[in-house]
Amino acid sequence: MQSEYRELFLEELDEQLEVMDHGILKLEQETDKKEAVQSLFRAAHTLKGSSAAMGFESMKLLTHEMEHLLDKVRSEKLLVCPALIDLLFQVLDHLKLLKMEIVEEVGGYTDISSILLKLQRFEDEFFSIKKSSASSTVRNHGVKPKLDQADWMKVTEYVQQQLHVHWITIRISADCLIKGARAYIIQAGLAETGEMILVSPDAADVEEHTDAPLDLVILHACAMDAEQLMEYLSGYTDIESAYVEPLQPEEIETSQSQSQYEFKNTNETSAPVKSKSQTVRVSVERLEHLMNLVGELVIDQKRIHQVEQIQKRRFSDDSVKELSHISDHLSRVIGDLQDSVMKARMLPIEHLLNRFPRMIRDLSRDLGKEMDLIIEGKETELDRTLIEEISDPLIHLIRNAADHGIETSEVRSACGKSPKGMLRIRAAHEDNQVVIYVEDDGAGIHSDKMKDSAVAKGVLTRAEAEALSDREAVELIFRPGFSTASRVSDVSGRGVGMDIVKSHIEKLNGLIEIETSPGQGTQFKIKLPLTLAIIEGLLFRTADQTLIIPMSNIAEIVRIKTDDLILLRGKPVIRLRDQIIPVSRLEEHFHMKYTETSLKQQYSLIIAGSAEKRIALVADELLGNQEIVVKSLGQYIGKVPGIAGGTILGDGNVALILEISSLINRREKSRMQGGLLDERQRA
Repeated sequence: MQSEYRELFLEELDEQLEVMDHGILKLEQETDKKEAVQSLFRAAHTLKGSSAAMGFESMKLLTHEMEHLLDKVRSEKLLVCPALIDLLFQVLDHLKLLKMEIVEEVGGYTDISSILLKLQRFEDEFFSIKKSSASSTVRNHGVKPKLDQADWMKVTEYVQQQLHVHWITIRISADCLIKGARAYIIQAGLAETGEMILVSPDAADVEEHTDAPLDLVILHACAMDAEQLMEYLSGYTDIESAYVEPLQPEEIETSQSQSQYEFKNTNETSAPVKSKSQTVRVSVERLEHLMNLVGELVIDQKRIHQVEQIQKRRFSDDSVKELSHISDHLSRVIGDLQDSVMKARMLPIEHLLNRFPRMIRDLSRDLGKEMDLIIEGKETELDRTLIEEISDPLIHLIRNAADHGIETSEVRSACGKSPKGMLRIRAAHEDNQVVIYVEDDGAGIHSDKMKDSAVAKGVLTRAEAEALSDREAVELIFRPGFSTASRVSDVSGRGVGMDIVKSHIEKLNGLIEIETSPGQGTQFKIKLPLTLAIIEGLLFRTADQTLIIPMSNIAEIVRIKTDDLILLRGKPVIRLRDQIIPVSRLEEHFHMKYTETSLKQQYSLIIAGSAEKRIALVADELLGNQEIVVKSLGQYIGKVPGIAGGTILGDGNVALILEISSLINRREKSRMQGGLLDERQRA
């Protein structure tokens, strides 16, 4: 039975951990703590109940103690302080470790005894409890909660109906074994006698196993007066004391004027809110399966279109026209279905960006730097697969920006900057792509330092380094293992892992670019396709093979003659608008057999690129562009250098999709090896 609900529990666990992460940061930053405390309390209470039901004892114990501590804060017996914030973050980290144990189906590796002890001793070590006077009357047992607009409107409505509105304060005895159940019975009984306007706390939030009495505060409207209500309540057991207080006339007048004013403004500015949820959870596996089926439909639609074109050339009767109508209608339906499934796979990038405020907070403390994080474009939607894949590269960029990019407060002040550094993460849709900017106002990247570091590490000779432009020098940052950091830290200097960032993004058919200004800051610009499942591609033929290049990698297409080719170190290149671009024959790269068409005197060159780098690919025949359903090559074939995947064409044949970044990198590697060989031969 547990396995049936495991996935549902993990989904809820992810949501509640995200609520906690956001809530603790809010508790630390905002002056009004009540909303954040209440949100954290509910999250802890929810996880305590669900983890207990699933049999995860460690998580239940941890959330129980967390809930108990937050209840003290909620009742103003404890104050929010930095020590409490740190402790709550430690609890959150332990909960995340316990979650990983559940996901990986292992247990017992996370020791929670020390964090449990900290929670239990925190109250005595850091605070003195505000003891309530033993002589306090029942009037002070419960604090009247603040009424919102909807509550005031109800009060006004019931007063106009000539009903009595009372504050009812009830103390349930400490000896009652099931206080939540008793509270529910009392609330249900009062609901039968009149209208429940407000109840605090709700029966679902009541702590069952506690030795303390339970105080209920209820705002109630009914035909009975205060005396009759007291007589009614005397019939319940486990009630230690009760008090009924009529709502004061001045409160009623305030409620009437306030509700009229707020109701008027609500009508003018707001749309009606639907009470029922308009969403439903669907597993990722089902969405993937649905996407695969849509992909098959797209392929079949292309095949029908090809049959239609063949029939048009041979016949001209009514059956061909009918086939044309069916093909057009099918294209529209499949297009709409494809868009709908694509949107179902999309998630706001907020799910990814929300984890970074906590990271910046921790980095600020670890590095001793003051930093502000600005997040823009949270509502930008991206395929959920891409959201998961882009997480690690973004973490690399942010950690390196914080460690090696942003200076300390003292250095920034000496340079005339604000003592507090700024890190901005911005997401937006541009040209049917998602673009993510990671920028800081730190020291920037100095091209001279990059050159000196490359020479010192033996990556380049001094002559080669001096020949580099400033942009090329900055892009050395993406060389494996390259770094300008003077020391190695836990966070690491800018450059460590940057080659991984670049290769990871390129595997997603994305690009990464750098803009930097020494002393002013650095901006990384990441371009990603909206989805990995279906892309727009250019089909072309070479050596009797049909190949595809993603349109996002194509800069332009030119036609040249053989005489236009230039040999540079024995390799063909072309000069296009003062830029030297290497020419590559895919027959050489993939060891395909040359054909007569591939030896002709005039070529179509596809100028493809990755970031600022370009390569010219020889095409024998251009077939046009179309939407491509990306298929994996499978485990049997595995990863092939230069190939990103495959697709099934309308005629049933398979076409391979080229990975441009891999082709460029392989070409550059070959060129560098050739250059080193030439130097050795000259030596």
